[in-house]
Amino acid sequence: MGHSDGEHELEGDGLSAEDSSWSDGGWSEDDDEESLSFEGSGSGSGSGSDSDEAAAAEESDSSEDEVAPRNTVGDVPLEWYKDEEHIGYDIDGRKIKKRDREGRIEVYLKNADDAKNWRKIYDEYNDEEVQITKEEAKIISRLLKGKTPHANVDPYPDYVDWFEYEDKGHPLSSAPEPKRRFVPSKWEQKKVVKLVRAIRNGWIKLDKPKEESNLYLLWGDETDTADNKRQGLSYIPAPKPNLPGHEESYNPSVEYIPTQEEIDSYQLMYEEDRPKFIPKRFESLRSVPAYEKALREGFDRCLDLYLCPRTRKKRINIDPESLKPKLPSKKDLRPYPKTCYLEFKGHTSPVTSISVETTGQWLASGSRDGTIRVWEVETGRCLKVWNVGGDVRHIAWNPSPDRPILAAIVGHDLLLINAEVGCEEVQMRAKELLKICEMAPQDDTDGKKPAVRWMKHEKFDGITLIHHKAVSNVDWHFKGDYFTTVVPSGDTRAVLLHQLTKKHSHHPFRKLPGLPVAATFHPSQKMFFVATKKFVRVYDLQKAQLVKKLESGLREISSISIHPGGDNVIVGSKDGKLCWFDTDLSTRPYKTLKIHSKDITNVTFHRKYPLFASSSEDCTAYVCHGMVYSDLNQNPLIVPLEILRGHSSSDGRGVLDCKFHPKQPWLFTAGADSVIRLYCD
Repeated sequence: MGHSDGEHELEGDGLSAEDSSWSDGGWSEDDDEESLSFEGSGSGSGSGSDSDEAAAAEESDSSEDEVAPRNTVGDVPLEWYKDEEHIGYDIDGRKIKKRDREGRIEVYLKNADDAKNWRKIYDEYNDEEVQITKEEAKIISRLLKGKTPHANVDPYPDYVDWFEYEDKGHPLSSAPEPKRRFVPSKWEQKKVVKLVRAIRNGWIKLDKPKEESNLYLLWGDETDTADNKRQGLSYIPAPKPNLPGHEESYNPSVEYIPTQEEIDSYQLMYEEDRPKFIPKRFESLRSVPAYEKALREGFDRCLDLYLCPRTRKKRINIDPESLKPKLPSKKDLRPYPKTCYLEFKGHTSPVTSISVETTGQWLASGSRDGTIRVWEVETGRCLKVWNVGGDVRHIAWNPSPDRPILAAIVGHDLLLINAEVGCEEVQMRAKELLKICEMAPQDDTDGKKPAVRWMKHEKFDGITLIHHKAVSNVDWHFKGDYFTTVVPSGDTRAVLLHQLTKKHSHHPFRKLPGLPVAATFHPSQKMFFVATKKFVRVYDLQKAQLVKKLESGLREISSISIHPGGDNVIVGSKDGKLCWFDTDLSTRPYKTLKIHSKDITNVTFHRKYPLFASSSEDCTAYVCHGMVYSDLNQNPLIVPLEILRGHSSSDGRGVLDCKFHPKQPWLFTAGADSVIRLYCD
């Protein structure tokens, strides 16, 4: 019976009921005979003979042993051809074009119209559809049912006993152990008694221990021999003299013999620097004279052995790299300043002090040329210049953003001026704070003159605080109302506290031991830090008492800075050392860093990032990573990061001040070369 569309049925060897079960919607035992029909390449008879099976096997491309793959690219991933119009090359080198992929709707309709479409499998490697054969369908069916792939394989064959029991000397047996294996052997007992009797009667003689010969190494090391132990003390051998070299030969090479000029130059040297032996050349060993200093050197050698005390030194071989602490990589600690981004030029003399406004938009600087300048940070433009007519020794910006007021030490006194930045409302508020009534100076209760006189400065519309002696340092409270000044030679009035709103000053310390260098407020608490030349004292302003006394161990403290957390302090000294104090841990330094070769002029912490920096007279500024953890059991992590160079020396001075940007990881440095530099990441 003929079939159209090039199809024919296979009859006869159909799948049996136990083999035909495809549970995934393919085919099952309930399907009709058409479910086993396969597509052919031509028309033929439906007799179900062996020729039909052979034709179906030839038409299938799923057997790699029978038909070679059409694509010849090898094991190259097909993802490489994802964006190409072809998937590879055939055996003749021609490109194999990709066929148009059918949509999901077309595939669904095709499966609904053609019941035999489930037997087609898509081959990605050759970009074609392959139809499985009847044998492959049988194998898949048996695998899904957990059986062996081939039906002619018996998974449960009969057991074949391979062991031969006949004529075997050691048959397999499960008999119990005999009693004789647990009872001591009488034969062994008789043998032992016989050996003991033979040893007692001398019939068996045991080997005597060999006598050790008293031998020693003639040229060996005698440090561990028992003869050299003297009264329990370890013997230390004398150092052996150096062996003679080529220059001490009786017939040395020409390069070892000095010329007459070299011999004459030996006479100009010190006796200890002269060579001990001058090589000479002789034709034969008979011509060599006796050594004239042999007796003298032998006597000196005996004296050295007799009088020279010797001690044994134990050396420990330790890798120096293992002693270094393991520090994190610099890439993991970014950002931090390392490159000069901008230069602020305008001063004609060394810039002694700088200060950054709280928002980070403005920078104030003071110089020995008698001017105070306000700069715009982003552009480097000089916004305002005040000619104060004296050396500006220190400058500080009010930390409150609503009070753009600068405190500058000019000459011996302190000057408060309006920076004239910000909106008009803020400037009017600053002018109101700087107004002062003309009052006669009042004396103290002790009959002495007041420590500070608040005077109106007509030229700059500000306030001048006239001290009885020269002021060296000024620092603001974090709220912006109080500020402190330090008079190094002021005795009881060395450290003064001032209130801007009330225009009032007082000295909190009746007796301050030591000469004060700097004073600063705690970032968040009512604590006050006073640094003298040797110590740092921490006071409680509310209780008016000393809380802690930090011992620096430095020659002379030059600057101090408080961590934003308030529990860690760094101080710089005039011998180039920087000390880190953990006030919760101890009153002694947690770390002491010897980083500069000259005096440290200033140290500072960053308010936001775990960074701190120091500037020195050696024209460098060091930037370090200082991470403080909230866990009290974990010590702070200190890692040196970068050495910033660029300033030139002037009159033996280098970098005079350094300040961090309040919001960005930027560092400002002021140098004796009258230049201010901005370093960024």
